[in-house]
Amino acid sequence: MFNLIRKDIILQKKNLMILLPALFVYLTLNISYIWSGFVFSIVIIMSAFSIDEKSRINTLLNSLPYTRREIVSSKYIGVLIFTLIVVLTIFIGNLIIHRELTLWKDLMFIVSLVMVSTSFILPFSYQFKSQYLFIGSLVLIGIYMVLISTMFQNLNDIIRENVQIVLSLQNINVYLLIIFSIIILYVCSWLLSIRIYRNKVF
Repeated sequence: MFNLIRKDIILQKKNLMILLPALFVYLTLNISYIWSGFVFSIVIIMSAFSIDEKSRINTLLNSLPYTRREIVSSKYIGVLIFTLIVVLTIFIGNLIIHRELTLWKDLMFIVSLVMVSTSFILPFSYQFKSQYLFIGSLVLIGIYMVLISTMFQNLNDIIRENVQIVLSLQNINVYLLIIFSIIILYVCSWLLSIRIYRNKVF
């Protein structure tokens, strides 16, 4: 399975060489590095996933001495690795550009957001295809834009306030509970994706 993870990293090497310096540029702008880290992580992860969606690659992978469990597991481990690379880039970038240490809560929040998002994205992509995920995302963005322009005009402010509340919590037990819940969700998603992929015919 290590070779499957290594394959994803090698295939994403060009993307990483473009996206990580771009992330450095974003850190110099007045844009939330939490939001930037989340978006860049998802882009890298889905780019790695979309490569394996090609029928020839799937056929090749399933002809190699890897189980379908290992193929799916390599993607879930890859999610964590790519997210950690982005988080490390943000930490180093803030240290170099702003001369400040990034709060561990902010970095954990990025990792948590990515884990929660991919817990829904990956099973959906295994069941259907990432192109349908793109269409679904556009529909959701459209609904979101309609909501903030009509019914909930202060929705962005509400989201920001809730994020600040979470990040300002001092009770470590609350953080442990949140982390535990996210891990459970991630593992359940992992098992669901394995089940979906096992039933696929290539």
